[in-house]
Amino acid sequence: MTLVLLLHAASTLWMTGLIWFVQVVHYPLFSLVGDAGFTAYEHAHTTRTTLVVGPPMLLELATTVALLGLAGDAVPRSAAWMGAALLAAIWLSTALLQVPQHSLLSLGFDARACEVLVQSNWIRTIGWSLRAALALWLLWRLLPSL
Repeated sequence: MTLVLLLHAASTLWMTGLIWFVQVVHYPLFSLVGDAGFTAYEHAHTTRTTLVVGPPMLLELATTVALLGLAGDAVPRSAAWMGAALLAAIWLSTALLQVPQHSLLSLGFDARACEVLVQSNWIRTIGWSLRAALALWLLWRLLPSL
């Protein structure tokens, strides 16, 4: 249980820090890239981002599922399900809101797609922030047993 909680917290905190950087710095700067190089930039962005977010997102998913199965005294069932619901919202937002905007942007710069991307990304930013708080709370509950 300790290892699962540590891996869960590490992957969630990684994604939380990364999504805040993306929300505040990276996505808003898309509009400064310029039309000429935007398609190549977007392609490089999605390829490189996948390398950085893929493994921790999969680890986070695996540990979230594990916590659902291990829920009990150390991890209250309600906390495990709340974390899973937040993760589901994040993944749904990614699939239904952010990925379609990136698909549009892969064709060339689109100011509206950038705006929708920045605004809709708040769903993931808030979701991961809440998950980070939950992960830290679960670790705090575990401290007395260490």
